[in-house]
Order: sequence, then structure tokens, then C-alpha cells
Amino acid sequence: MIDILSVDNMRKSDAHTIEQGVPGRELMRRAAEGVFGAVSWIPPVAVVCGSGNNGGDGYCLAQILHSQGIECTVFMLGDRFSADGRYYYEQCLADGVNIARCDRLTTFKGYATVVDCIFGTGFRGAVTGLEREIIAAVNESGAYTVSVDINSGLNGDSGMAEMCVKSDITVAVGGFKPGHFLNMAKDSIGSKVNCDIGIKPVERPYRLAEPTDFAGSFARRPNFSNKGTYGYIALIGGSFCYSGAIRLAYMANAAMRSGAGVVKVAAPREICRQLMPSILESTLYPLTDIEGTAAFNQAEIDGLIRNVKTVAFGMGIGVSDGTREILAYLMQNFGGTLVIDADGLNILSAMDDESIKSAAGRLVLTPHVKEFARLIDSDVDAVLANPIGLAREYAGRCGAVVLLKGPTTVITDGDRTVLVDAGCAGMATAGSGDVLSGIMAAVCAYSDDNFDAAVLAAYINGRAGEYAERAVNPVSMIASDTVAQIPRVIGELMPR
Repeated sequence: MIDILSVDNMRKSDAHTIEQGVPGRELMRRAAEGVFGAVSWIPPVAVVCGSGNNGGDGYCLAQILHSQGIECTVFMLGDRFSADGRYYYEQCLADGVNIARCDRLTTFKGYATVVDCIFGTGFRGAVTGLEREIIAAVNESGAYTVSVDINSGLNGDSGMAEMCVKSDITVAVGGFKPGHFLNMAKDSIGSKVNCDIGIKPVERPYRLAEPTDFAGSFARRPNFSNKGTYGYIALIGGSFCYSGAIRLAYMANAAMRSGAGVVKVAAPREICRQLMPSILESTLYPLTDIEGTAAFNQAEIDGLIRNVKTVAFGMGIGVSDGTREILAYLMQNFGGTLVIDADGLNILSAMDDESIKSAAGRLVLTPHVKEFARLIDSDVDAVLANPIGLAREYAGRCGAVVLLKGPTTVITDGDRTVLVDAGCAGMATAGSGDVLSGIMAAVCAYSDDNFDAAVLAAYINGRAGEYAERAVNPVSMIASDTVAQIPRVIGELMPR
């Protein structure tokens, strides 16, 4: 896995490296050399420099470009410099590098490459004034665009931006930041690479999962085994009003394709007839219902969860007195892994933290941003602004594994935090979350660690979605396309 440093962790780590005897000027030189080596330069090059250390990286890069005979011009956004930035600005002057000042008429037409060194990872808020007009000019230039450290205007922790540079490549300096992956990052960054300049984290970093981390996740199965060897799981969901039948079909098929030994699909009796044609390999378990919504019947639930390792609850089940009673009973009496999604999370949001923390089994929660905002009694904007921090705090407080869905998935137990970057725009379709829950239920049934299982499930789901998008297209793709690609992903993770 790859380290990901929060902006604050990087700031502290940078300061510690300097305190240990590596001058800031040397770190800036390493950064510029790293950027230079990461790009195939096509002149003429425009290097747009702001006022902080990010601008200093740009001045140092311009000096290197000039020394290598690559035609370049520095465009200055003001006269303020960091101490190290001023040093490299003066070096540019001494070496005869072309330097121009940005104004409202500045355009980068005619430049083959534009380097963005306007704002660094410490940027917060909205882009205003001249900087806003220059970022617009960069985006309109048609040039190959290189962002140094992070795209100017993109928040280094959240990946949110009111406006930012759209890069062809972003060269992270010292380590990737969460903002390279979360929220709007994928729509702003063409490709990304990290430039290691010798900074070691002083605080525990987050981690980014890589495909190689999952190699060997699925061992070859012995012939001397049976369906019970690989876990009985139960999926509880569906209602007449919430398209529960097809969502449960997605889940059941995803769970079976992900290696579950037996999948018991529990649904209100009224929709079971709809489910029968789609639930071929799974066991259908009708629940007492009231007008198509599940009602609580203790004997039924006890029979359902007997010998079951994992229960997934909530998909299309609706919020009613009966469904509230079912979830409360499961939390108090089921000792295995309880995966809660969709309406299950809406029910959970009305419970107090102590009830959640004292659950008999181990909880895995799989909210999208809106569901998570409701769960923590907040709003969507607050979650988008601090997805990792809020997820970590809630997971630690409630003793659960939280998988926060988004363009990049955040998985945390309050202590460990992993980002899974697999996934694609085509997965923004009804049923994708249900596919993930089915995969999750299966993987948790034969894993000893629910955190690791959640990371693996997120990767399988995202990677299968990527294959599905290539096979179909992002507009026409539906959730069942992702299910169809699960065997391909798992096959890649098995020993050859």
C-alpha cells in the first residue's frame, strides 16, 4: 500500500525533516527535479507561479528547464515569496530566465506546456481575483497542463473545489494527499505520480490500496470441502414500494459470485414471487409482512440467522415499526458480522451511539455521503469537506467499520484508514451499492478481519465496475453489468 498524508501531517513532516538538517531549499530543489523527471517536456513552456512554496517549486523548475535548453517563461502572480522561493526567483533572474507578470489579459495560447504552481495543498476556500482569471486561462489554453503537488484550487484534504486547474498530470511532492483521490479529484486530474523527496511521516498516514495488495486473496479451494466451508450468509431487504426484488437479486448474485457458500434471501412474503425467477442459486426465505413491508417475527428471524456468519440488512426494506424491530433484534442478538446499508442506515441514524457500540456482533456500515450525513446528524457539505475525519471519528466512537462510498472509497475502523481508488462513473446507477453489500456479506463470511474484508470488497466492486464500463459504456451501464465482471476480478486474485 502507498502512504497518503493529510495536509497537516505533510506540513508537520516537512517541518520535522527541515529540523533534522535538510534545508527547505534542498527539498524545493528535489521537488523541482522530481517534476522535471516526471514529464516529457514539449516547449515552449509557461510556468505559472504563485506566492508560496508552490511558487518556489515553479521558479526552481524554470531554472532547471532553462539550464536544459528548454524554452520557458515564468508568469508571476505577485511579488510575495517564501524565503526559499525568493532564492530561486533570484536564481532565475541571474540565469536570464524569461519572466513576465500575470494580468487580466494574460493568455497561454501558443504554449505547448503549462505548469501550474499557483496554490499548494494548504489552499482553502474559493478562488478569487486575478488567480481565478489565470486558472481559467490555464484551462482554456489547450496546452498540456502539469500541476505541481496538487491542482490549484483543489482542497488537499477533501478533493473539493469551487474552481481548479484541470491537469493532464499532477506530480505530488513528498507524498500523495487525500485530495488527489477524493470527491472531485478524478474529474480534475488526468494522471498522477508521486515525487519522493525524502520526507518521512511523523504521524500515522492513511494508506492507498494497490491492486498488488490483493494478490492471493482467494486461495485455491480444496476438493474436500462443501458449501458450509465457505459460509452461510443472510440478506434481509426488499419491500413492495422500494423495488426490493431486483435489488435483492443484484445482491444475491453478487454474493454468490463472490464466493459465499449459501445465500439466504429474506424478503417480505408479498414480493417473493417476483424474486423467484432471479434467485436461482440462493435460498428464498419469506418474512411475515404488512402490506409488502417486513414485520418482526422473532421465530422467523431466529430461524434465519441460525448458523449464519454474516447478515446484510436494509436494502430497499423501508422504514417502519417492523423493520426497526428487526434491526434492533439483530443488533442485540446476532453475534456474527452485521452489514448495514440503505434503509438500515436510516433506521440506525435514530439510535444512540451506546446502542450501536454495544451491538452483540461486529458492525460494517456502508453509507454513501447523504446516508452518512444523516447518520452523524450533519449535512452533505460537511461530509464532503471532511470525509476521512468524520468517518474515522464515527467509526472509533461506535466501534464499527465504516465504508464511505464515493469516487474513491474510504474504509476506516477509527484507527486504520485505507482508500480504495477503484471504480468509475458508470457505477453511478441504481443498484451499485447493493452489489457492494452482496460482495461485502460474502467476503466477511470467510474473513477473520472485517476491516480487511471491507477493503477487499470495495476493490472487487470497483474493479468489476471498471471492467463493466469498458465492456458497455458509462451511460448504458447498469448494476448487473458489474455483477457479471466479479468472476473476472476474483480470477485475477487467485494463484495461477
